[in-house]
Amino acid sequence: MENNETWASLSRRIIVGGCVLLGMGMMLDMYGLPSFGTRRSFAASCQGDTQPEAVLSKEQLAQLLSVPEGAQKQRIREIVKEPYCQLSDLQIRAGATAQREAYRLKFDEHDSWLVVLYEGEQYTGYRFAN
Repeated sequence: MENNETWASLSRRIIVGGCVLLGMGMMLDMYGLPSFGTRRSFAASCQGDTQPEAVLSKEQLAQLLSVPEGAQKQRIREIVKEPYCQLSDLQIRAGATAQREAYRLKFDEHDSWLVVLYEGEQYTGYRFAN
């Protein structure tokens, strides 16, 4: 009988200890104190000049997302205009270099970015980044 009570007591202590640690972790994160990860500004990845006034509206974003991959770069540029900045090129597939352009989102200018990929003059896709 005493053994069961010992296990029950130990289990309760482990649960309470875990809850205390979880609460402390949440408090540290909530008040912006240093955490285990660091967040680097996405804008720091830009190459060359930036266009601070270049932002995408929700309407422009909706139009862009309806364009199929393989469309001409000019069609994308008619919708999104000039990018905020260029990012470094990537080698995504063997023998093909992808150019990347970054756009700030007007409705979330500090956290989310849209990155558009091109191979030559052909639109190959997008991704969201922060």
